[in-house]
Amino acid sequence: MLGIEEIGTYLPIGRISNYDRKSQFGIDDFFIEEKIGVRRVSVKSPEEETSDLCLSAFEDLQRRISLNKEEIEAVVVVTQNPDYNIPHTSAIVHGKLGLPSRCAAFDISLGCSGFVYALSVFQAFMAANGMKRGLLFTADPYSKVVDPQDKNTTLLFGDGAAVTLISEHPRFVTGRSTFGTLGSEYQKLICRDSTLFMNGRAIFNFAAKVVPDDLREMAAKNGIALEEIDRFLIHQGSKIIVDTIAAKLGLPAEKVPYATQDYGNTVSSTIPILLQNEFDGTARTIAICGFGVGLSWASSLLRRV
Repeated sequence: MLGIEEIGTYLPIGRISNYDRKSQFGIDDFFIEEKIGVRRVSVKSPEEETSDLCLSAFEDLQRRISLNKEEIEAVVVVTQNPDYNIPHTSAIVHGKLGLPSRCAAFDISLGCSGFVYALSVFQAFMAANGMKRGLLFTADPYSKVVDPQDKNTTLLFGDGAAVTLISEHPRFVTGRSTFGTLGSEYQKLICRDSTLFMNGRAIFNFAAKVVPDDLREMAAKNGIALEEIDRFLIHQGSKIIVDTIAAKLGLPAEKVPYATQDYGNTVSSTIPILLQNEFDGTARTIAICGFGVGLSWASSLLRRV
């Protein structure tokens, strides 16, 4: 049975303080701490590419678990900000890690829902081909496309990466997932001419409407009541989004962590970064939900083995 064995993460040391930009954007401490919930955003160095963020996350993984690279049979990178348009970033990661030539490598182009989608796609791919160990990377450095003068994006998004080891020795296994797309609203979060645009109000309304219902549907699909789920790892879009979703579901704050105050919204990496903290915790069941670019969303249930 395949599942999540371990997670490695990486956050660049560079930081930009939102407190230093209060006068520039006409915001106050309440907006920073209670609305967006991001005091500082992490920023990669100009020399760091998306593949380099993946490698740094892999180094963290190696510190946590002994890995034989020769046993890695597949690599996937979830990103919409690759090193190059061609080739796929997973091939570059494969080469930089020195993985065997028989190792499969492909990218998945998804944003904030990408981790949940990729868990399903990657594990199914591995299972269908009898693979035992694979690496699922998430790395989407939005500093490549954020306009530093755009209040809606520059105060919110931070750079980061994660790598999830999928193997036959899992500590968490994935249950049944739910997925959705609202393609007619794609322009609400879009990159044009290498610059990111986000309609913050539209994204908030979208998340507040679809995520609670999707989590309810996912729980029912897995035969579990919402109140029986120990933890909810919701994509860290902003503090007000996470708080609103929790309130709509009637969930206590301790079940729905928000922990991106010091680095920001790391897109597809927000959930695995949170999940890494759960390995030494006591939660037996964990709901995960990603939502954003597309517009798209996906939820699933993790059970501790």
